[in-house]
Amino acid sequence: MSAAPAVSVVMAAYNGAHLIEETLASVRDQTLDDFEVLVVDDCSTDDTRTVVRRWSDPRVRLIEAPVNGGPVRARNLAFAQARGRYIAGLDQDDICLPDRFATQVAHLDAHPRTVLVAATAITFEGARERASQQATNSTPALIRWLLHVKNPLVWSTTMTRASVAQRLEPFTRPDCLYAEDFDLYHRLLGHGDVARIDRPLLRYRDHPGGASNRYRDTMLANSGAVLERAWAPHLGDDAGDAARLLAQYVTAGEACEDRATLVRVGATLSALQSTYLAAIAHDSESRRLIKWETARLWWRILRHSVRSGAVPVTDAMTVRPDHLGLGYAGIDDLMMSGLVGGARSVLARRKRA
Repeated sequence: MSAAPAVSVVMAAYNGAHLIEETLASVRDQTLDDFEVLVVDDCSTDDTRTVVRRWSDPRVRLIEAPVNGGPVRARNLAFAQARGRYIAGLDQDDICLPDRFATQVAHLDAHPRTVLVAATAITFEGARERASQQATNSTPALIRWLLHVKNPLVWSTTMTRASVAQRLEPFTRPDCLYAEDFDLYHRLLGHGDVARIDRPLLRYRDHPGGASNRYRDTMLANSGAVLERAWAPHLGDDAGDAARLLAQYVTAGEACEDRATLVRVGATLSALQSTYLAAIAHDSESRRLIKWETARLWWRILRHSVRSGAVPVTDAMTVRPDHLGLGYAGIDDLMMSGLVGGARSVLARRKRA
């Protein structure tokens, strides 16, 4: 057997024949060539297996699942055969930028306390691209905080130390389906730092067939369960209510349906930030970033709720939670959002009439 590679890529594949070649090509073109790719075909009904079999690169291995078990079990099958010292997550439809592996390996080599490093991503749908909406600058402390209110990491950008991942059983948990990555990040927090490289190393494909669009309710329920476990040591029996609010209005980005809900969400976010900062010691830069990003989250909630037409501008301006105020929402921004929301309210009333 050849020497173990630096990186093992774990990839679940199901009916991805029309996309997986482009993904494999992006791995082949990495500036760091010391890798293996373990593709687990989850009983595809298209030509996915044929496409992978005819791929000429010997570093790509096809594993055929005996039964269709879903993406979590497929990734676990790949992980069980991975030989690399680092495990790179990658979905069958995403595209690695050429220096992804080299950049992440160098980061993990230089930061022994870091157990997982991610990166930002460029989201694309067809020819249209969107830059990342995540924090421009991060520290492990900021990422740890954001993991307590939402999922700030894209699975296909992650690289994990195999020596740490092997301590987890299983690698990803099937009972956390469509939030299994979020659950994994939280489990890894007990072993070291989770970090993010603040520049794009991936092009993330957004399309109607993606799991995040097809299985939204399951994803939100399981994300809420992860958040409830994370907050239980701090909030006890109140963790469940806080987690449900976070999953619905922060993770899913739903608009608050009325002023009372907006008040609850703002008060919860403010209280959680205060609890987190009091419980965990942080350097001054991380504290500044945590407060900045929390205010940005609140601004998005305000803006979306006003633009939906459910919350008047006056309510958004008078709901000012401790430590958050209006976030970074300017009066002009809220007024413009109010105009959009007003128009939507009129249209909704006409449809009901």
